[in-house]
Amino acid sequence: MFGLFIGGLIGYLFGRLPGLLIGAAAGAFLTRYIKYRLWQKISNVQTGFLESVFAVMGALCKADGVVTRDEIQVAERLFQQFRLTDESRDKAKAAFNRGKADDFDLDAELQHFLRISGRQPALLQMFLQVQVSAVAADGVVHPAEHEMLLRIARGLGLPESQVDQLEAMLRGSQGGQAGSAQRSTASQLEDAYKVLGVSSSDSDDHIKKVYRKLMSENHPDKLAGRGLPDSMREMAEQKTREISNAYDVIKTARQKA
Repeated sequence: MFGLFIGGLIGYLFGRLPGLLIGAAAGAFLTRYIKYRLWQKISNVQTGFLESVFAVMGALCKADGVVTRDEIQVAERLFQQFRLTDESRDKAKAAFNRGKADDFDLDAELQHFLRISGRQPALLQMFLQVQVSAVAADGVVHPAEHEMLLRIARGLGLPESQVDQLEAMLRGSQGGQAGSAQRSTASQLEDAYKVLGVSSSDSDDHIKKVYRKLMSENHPDKLAGRGLPDSMREMAEQKTREISNAYDVIKTARQKA
């Protein structure tokens, strides 16, 4: 509508009524074209996101020298969790197998994802989050897998601390309330600071500012508009819950201090 109005106005200024009609038509066409290109761009990012995620996951699962049955089951559970269509599932499986190949170029794949994602920090962090989740799903993180997680973070231009941050987030989410009860208050608080990427010496105002920034950057709707596949919305929602829970843990601890 805005494009039609602007096009019509410009056309009228130059050609009165005929110009108005021509300008309005041109404006409407331009609006539709921009919307189509935007949809196409988001669609390309979504497709590229899933294929790169599972290709890198295949390489990550093979980091310790062999892909175990448990690791394959982890990938299959993610297929279900992301509610992939049959077509998307086939593409994800093919990408996973591509990542397992001896000649797979991890660095080139990460550079490819950087290009299609526009280097948007929230998408890059979500990409890394999936990899950490896949490795930690079986409860065992092999040293070679941890090293590759650090390599992936570096390849995405993310600080290595992001790996610790996401691992802390997973510790907070695994096991629910029962799991939290088994962990010491000090351990929960330490992980909460890691989740937000802040220090215990930071002021309340600074921590609140960081918390609000993280919640805004990781809002599922905002991520979807940047190209995060709809199938991964649940994981994005889980991340915002963990960020909120971490902030609550820090607030509670500071109020008691």
